[in-house]
This record gives sequence, C-alpha cells and structure tokens, in this order.
Amino acid sequence: MAEGKPISKSYIDLEKEVWDADLCSGCGACIAVCPADALYFETGTDSAKPKSNGYCKAAVDDVPCGACYEVCPRIGEQPESIFGDYIKITAAKAEFEIPGKQSGGAVTALLTNALDTGLVDAVVTVTEDPWTLKPSSMVITKSEALINEAGSRYNWWVPLVSALKEAVVNKKHRNIAVVGVPCVVQAVRKMLETDHDLVRPYKDSIRFVIGLFCTESFDYEKLVAGKLKSEYALEPMKVCRIDVKGKLEITLNDGTQYVIPLAELEDTVRPGCHVCTDFTALKADISAGAVGSPNGYTTLIVRTLVGQHLLESAVANGKLSTTDELNLGIIEKLGAKKLERKQK
Repeated sequence: MAEGKPISKSYIDLEKEVWDADLCSGCGACIAVCPADALYFETGTDSAKPKSNGYCKAAVDDVPCGACYEVCPRIGEQPESIFGDYIKITAAKAEFEIPGKQSGGAVTALLTNALDTGLVDAVVTVTEDPWTLKPSSMVITKSEALINEAGSRYNWWVPLVSALKEAVVNKKHRNIAVVGVPCVVQAVRKMLETDHDLVRPYKDSIRFVIGLFCTESFDYEKLVAGKLKSEYALEPMKVCRIDVKGKLEITLNDGTQYVIPLAELEDTVRPGCHVCTDFTALKADISAGAVGSPNGYTTLIVRTLVGQHLLESAVANGKLSTTDELNLGIIEKLGAKKLERKQK
C-alpha cells in the first residue's frame, strides 16, 4: 500500500467529516468497497446518508482499512472548472432505433457498441420501474437489455456505485463501464487512481467511465411520490420524459408538458448536492448531456484517449453519427451557476 494513504481511517471519520456535515452525495462508493458489508442505505425519508451495522473492521477490530474514506468524492476540494480537460466536443446521435432514448441516444449507442465489440463485458447503470419511475442500479451484460433500459432517469437519486460490488465481486466481470452523474464519476476515478489494496479489484476491473451533465439529483420519495403526486397530480406511469435544463421539464405520454422552476423543488434536492460544483462530470472519459446540441443530438465531451477510442469505434461500426453543430453557451451558463456554490 502506498505510503501516506489513510489506512487508519474508518467510517467514523467519514461520518464525522461528510455524513453528519450533510455533504454526502449518495453515490454508494463506500458501500461498494466496504470489505465487511457494514454500510448500507435506507430508502424513504431517512436516505440522506449511509448507515453502518456497527461491524467495521477498522473501528471494531483495529484492522487497517479506510477503503470507504479513500473513495469518497466529498473528501478533498470540489472542482473549479466548467469544461475541464478534453480532446474534443461534438454532438452525436444513435444510428439505430432506441425507443426510450433521451436526447440523441448517444450514450446508449456508445455502450451498445462497447458490449457488441467486447470492449466491455458489463455496464453498471440505472434502471427504473416504468410504473413508478423508482430507480435502482443494475449490471447489464447484453446490448438488447441496455437498449430496453435507455432513457432511465438519472435525476432521481440512487446509490449507483454500490452495484459495482455485484459486478466485480459477485459476478467477476473484468471489463466494466460505469455510467453516472459527476459524484459517481469522481468516486470511480478515485478507485482508478488509488493504490489502496482493498480497492484494487475495482481498479483492475473498470475500463471506462461515462459521466452525465448534472445540476442536482432529486430524492424520489420527496419529489415523485410526494410533490409531483400531491401538488401537480402527476401519475408516474404517465410520464415519458424528464429533463433538467435549469428547470424541471416533464413530458407526459399524451404530449402534455409541465415546466417547474428548480426554486420550487429545493426541498426535494438531496442535501449533498448543494456543495457540488461539477456540472459536466470532469473526471469522466466521455461526458454527455442534452444541452448544447441540436434537437435529437447529445453533447459529448471526449476527455481521454480511452473515450476517444470508444467514440471512434461506435462511429466506425455505424452505431453513432456526429456533427460539429454546437452551442456551448448554455453549458457555460449552467456550469457557471453550479460553480457559484464554491463561493457560498
């Protein structure tokens, strides 16, 4: 283990510095890497931070660990950039039918191509119940299943990274793609960059990370089961599309649209989102979002050579097409607004 790593840290340190300070992003990384399976999330009104069953190997048995602390995206400074480092920015759309796609379906096209060509053997992503919109994290290994899950909402909180334990430890996948919002991306990047022995199985198994533009994540119970039902009389099964573009845009199956200012939804935003300054998922291999591109396209920020290879492979195989028609002003506007949290 590399010298200077916080191997003596435990969930107690994380609880003090992050959980009790309302900084927790809810990404689930601590749950994934805990070797004792001692951490978990509850759902409902008590889901703002993880809980411990009390059996932490470091806290109880004085066994050096600190894996949970090592991968937490809230340990350390928040970023101060809108676009970050990148190779290119382009707009892209899928060149095959994706029934439930959001914007251009580019993320689904990238991942479908990666599965079909063997670049990855599993994708850790979000799925949702079509009747209730309730989200969950899952491991997908077939492109057909990935296409069927296209359009799943990342607006609702789900401890996505916790599904990595299923992918890495239980199912033994060794070429994994992870898709998630910026806090998820930050946690996964910490896994990839650490020398911590207990995190090594994850470091050795994750091949690339796709990040999603994010303003904030909403608590499902408070927004969908609460506000949307009680105040707007919206039934989840009638919702076909939800976008967050500086406001919450909801489209029903019959074409009816609702636009709700984010100021009206403050009480449904997860507490940890209020400190996040990363709009474009700066630590991803490719970042993707619905803003900045023409209708029917997805904006892609290609940040690494791994991401560039992923994009070029999808284009070469006819799964994806691109255009240089972009308007980066809206990304700058939303990114700058999120950066304002740094000064507060």
